Amino acid sequence: MIDTCSFGVIVIDGKKHTSDLLIYPDGRIMEPWRRKRGHRLSSDDIRDLIESKPEFIIAGTGVSGQVRPDKALEKLLHQKGITFIAVPNHDAMRQYNELCKGKRAGACFHLTC
Repeated sequence: MIDTCSFGVIVIDGKKHTSDLLIYPDGRIMEPWRRKRGHRLSSDDIRDLIESKPEFIIAGTGVSGQVRPDKALEKLLHQKGITFIAVPNHDAMRQYNELCKGKRAGACFHLTC
């Protein structure tokens, strides 16, 4: 469960994180997480998360929503039956917290911009 998020910081289950990160459906956290092309999100950036077979992937696109998912990523996730939600971090936190209670939900968070 994500407790809070703000510019450069996310607190998950009471633990403070200051690097971009992935959250797997089993609750594991992988950090630091880097995208190959800065503010572009591609399938290569979240390949391991996709392979963990979530029902949902929530992308926290930054505090002001600067990260943009590639159309090819959205198409791939649709083909695999994974619901993809890409929204600024505050909304992503809320949606992740709702979905992780009863669904296989994964997430990726860019903690700045």
